[in-house]
Amino acid sequence: MKKYSPTTPSRRSLTNVDYGSLSKIEPYKPLLLRLKSHSGRNSQGRITVRHQGGGNKRLYRMIDFRQAELDVPAKVEAIEYDPYRTAFIARIVYGNGKRAYILAPQGLKVGDAVVSSSEAPLKTGNRLRLKNIPVGYQVHNVELKPGRGGQTARSAGSYAEILANSDGYTDLKMSSGEIRRVLWDCFASIGQVSNPEHNLVVIGKAGRSRWLGVRPTVRGSVMNPVDHPYGGGEGKTQRGTRKPKTLWGKITGGKRTRNKRKWSSRLIIKRRK
Repeated sequence: MKKYSPTTPSRRSLTNVDYGSLSKIEPYKPLLLRLKSHSGRNSQGRITVRHQGGGNKRLYRMIDFRQAELDVPAKVEAIEYDPYRTAFIARIVYGNGKRAYILAPQGLKVGDAVVSSSEAPLKTGNRLRLKNIPVGYQVHNVELKPGRGGQTARSAGSYAEILANSDGYTDLKMSSGEIRRVLWDCFASIGQVSNPEHNLVVIGKAGRSRWLGVRPTVRGSVMNPVDHPYGGGEGKTQRGTRKPKTLWGKITGGKRTRNKRKWSSRLIIKRRK
């Protein structure tokens, strides 16, 4: 982590990730895409998601979550910053000349070789089927259905731990503590996702949130009773409602939101706390 001297009030507690390990090169243009900003508006122009808007302009990096080039070794050309995600990304070039962006695992360096194969070595960055990865290994970018591409354990510092392989399924322990069964023919990459210190970042000032496209959030307790269930009262008053609620009066704390009839519930062995 990078810490700053308190030269101004906003820098007093400011912290940031140290980007010194990233490659000092421009991103690969053929894999860049401009995404239109909607600032939380729907097709009618009405705000449906609050507190979004503004922020620096940014280009989306097209990440290859499938890595479908099987048995073709690739070399890491660069480790780069991605403005659309918390993890770092790696630019790789295959033996056939094709280039792609993948999620960079912790410890991957420029010049390292990675490969996606059922019989790949058990090395950080390589991608194998879950049934070929021994118990105790950490994996990321895990598929939930074969061939669909990685869908879970993709954010900075996250990983899933292999607990067991049996009867066509692999038991995975997620970072949240949830234990879930996944078909063992699904692919997963070995290692923990890069930038594990992301959760230690202190924004430091309101302006930095605006750079990220986050607009101000007003607390319900300082509103009037007509505007929020927490509103009204003299000075700092209690909530006045037994359960925590949203602006529209919907219960948020302790209410289960998962659909009871969801098909994948049978694959969850243990729910997160």
